[in-house]
Amino acid sequence: MTQASTAHSAGPAGPEHSGPDGDDPQRPTETTAGDSAASGGGVPDIVRRRLATVEARLDGRSWLATGVIVAIAAILRFVGLSHPPGKIFDETYYARDAWALVDKGVEWNYKDGGPSYVVHPPLGKWLIGLGEWAFGYSDTEHGISVPGHIVTTAPEFGWRFSAALVGTLSVLLLVRIGRRLFRSTLLGCTAGLLLALDGFHLVLSRTALLDIFLLFFVLAAFGALVLDRDSRRRRWARALDAGLDPTRPGRAGRPAGGWRTWPWWRLAAGVLLGCACAVKWSALYFLPAFALLVLLWEVGVRRSAGVRRPWRDTALDELPWMVVAGLLLVVTYVATWSGWLLGDEGYYRVPDAQRWPTAPLSDTPVIGALHNLYEYHKAAYGFHSTLDDPHKYQSWPWQWLLLGRPVAFYWSGEGACGAPSCASEILLLGTPLLWWSFLPALAALAWLGLARRDWRAGAILLVAGAGLLPWFWFALDGGRTMFSFYTAPALPFLVLAVTYVLGAIATPGGPPDDTTTALAETTADRRLVGGVIAGAYVLLVALCFAYFYPIFVAELIPYDEWSARMWLDGRWI
Repeated sequence: MTQASTAHSAGPAGPEHSGPDGDDPQRPTETTAGDSAASGGGVPDIVRRRLATVEARLDGRSWLATGVIVAIAAILRFVGLSHPPGKIFDETYYARDAWALVDKGVEWNYKDGGPSYVVHPPLGKWLIGLGEWAFGYSDTEHGISVPGHIVTTAPEFGWRFSAALVGTLSVLLLVRIGRRLFRSTLLGCTAGLLLALDGFHLVLSRTALLDIFLLFFVLAAFGALVLDRDSRRRRWARALDAGLDPTRPGRAGRPAGGWRTWPWWRLAAGVLLGCACAVKWSALYFLPAFALLVLLWEVGVRRSAGVRRPWRDTALDELPWMVVAGLLLVVTYVATWSGWLLGDEGYYRVPDAQRWPTAPLSDTPVIGALHNLYEYHKAAYGFHSTLDDPHKYQSWPWQWLLLGRPVAFYWSGEGACGAPSCASEILLLGTPLLWWSFLPALAALAWLGLARRDWRAGAILLVAGAGLLPWFWFALDGGRTMFSFYTAPALPFLVLAVTYVLGAIATPGGPPDDTTTALAETTADRRLVGGVIAGAYVLLVALCFAYFYPIFVAELIPYDEWSARMWLDGRWI
C-alpha cells in the first residue's frame, strides 16, 4: 500500500494502524517513523504501521497554524486583563497569599502579623506571585503598594498575569497534543480553537485562582506521556529495522539500552504531575490513570513488535522506571514547599506554645521539619474531608457538564451603558454549545473507540474520567461542598473527545484501492458533507462564545441584554 493510499483510507481520527493524514486527504503533510524507514529489514508492513508515530521534526506550516490559534487565545486572555478593578471572588485569598510567598516565603496574615493557615499547596500561588513581582502589587487594606520589577501596571494585571499566560500556554499544549494524537494539524488546531473559545477556560485564565495552573500541569503531564509513547515505539521500530528478534529471551530480544534510551518523557511526566499536586491535591486522581496508560502502551508496543510475553516483559522493564517517576513526583512536590521548609515562620513550621500548643510538632532539624509538614497536611486533609458548609454557588458533579450551576465571580450594576439599568458580570460558564456537546461526544467516543479498537479514544476517556468520576464518589459519600470549577483539569480531554468525533465525521474511512470509481466518489461526497458539518459546528461554537463574551469579561451592557443571556434563569443567576 502506498503512502498516499494509506492516508486516503483513514481519517485523522482513524484507527491506530492507519497512516498519517494531513489537511489534504490526497497528500499527507506529515510522515511517520515507519514510512521514513527503509522498506527492507524483514519487518512486515503491518508492524511498521502499528509502530508508526508522527515524526518529530520542524513543520513550518503546522507551527504557523498553531501560532494563529495561540495568538487568538492570547488576545482574548490579555486584552482588558485589569478589568474589573479589585480582587474578585477568591482572588481575595490567592492574590494576597501569593504576594506573601514572594515577600516572606510563606503565606502570611498581614493584619495579625503571623502565618496564615492555608489548605492548598503553594505552587499555584508562587506562580501568581511571579506576576505580582514582575508587574507590581497593591493591597490598600493592609497598606501594601509595591512597584513591579519589570514594569509597573495596574495591580490587577500583576496578580492575573500568570493565569492568563498559563491559560494561553495550555491552548498551545492542546494544539500540539491533538496534532500528535490525531496525526492532523487541522484537528489539533480545532481542539486548540475550541479551548480558546470556551468561556469557562477564558474566565479561569483571567482570574487569579489555582485551577488554571492545575489544568496546565495535568495536560502537560499527559502530553509528556504521549511523547514517551512515541519515543518508545520509535525505539522498537529502529531495533526491528536493525534486525532485532523480539522472540528471543532476555536482553537479546529487547532494544539496546543506555542512558539515551531512558524514558525521559515519562520522568518529565512525573515531575509535571508533582507540580500539579503542588497546586491542588486533586491532581492525584490522575496518577492511577496515567500509570495504567503507560502499562497498556508498553504492553501494546511489545505485542505489536512480536514479543512472546508482553505483560511479563513490561513488568520487568518498565515498573522500575514508573517507581522512579513516582519518586520524582514526591521530590518535586516537597521542593515546592521550600519556602516553608527553609524558614521558621510558616504555619506549623516549629512548635509554638501560644499559637498551637496541642500540635505534636518537632524542632529536630530536617526530620522534624518533614514531620511538621506531615502534621500540617493532616490538618489540611481534615479541613477538606469535612468541608460541607453550604454555599450559594455550590453544585454537584452531575450538574457540571450540563452547566447546572455556574459560579458568579463578579457583579456590578453601576455605570453608564445607554440604558435605564446596566449590568456587568463575570460568570464562570462554559460556552453552552460546546459544553452541552460533551456528554454526546463521550458516548460517541466510547462507541467509536470500541468499534475501531483505537487507543486514543480509550486514553481520552480514561483521563477525562479521572478528572470527573472521583467527585461523584465524594458527592454520594458525604455531600462535600463542591463547585463547577473542579472540572477544570478534565476540560482539555473533554475538548479532545469532541475533536475526535468531529474528525470521525469529517473524514470517514475511504474505499480500498481496488473499489469502483462510483464508490470512491460516494466516499468523497461523504467527506465533503462531514467536513461541512464539522466546520459548521466550530463556527456555531464561535458565535455562541461571541454572544456570551460580555458576561465572561465583565463588559458593561444593558440589563435586558444581560438577562437575555441567562438561559437557565433559576440556575445561572
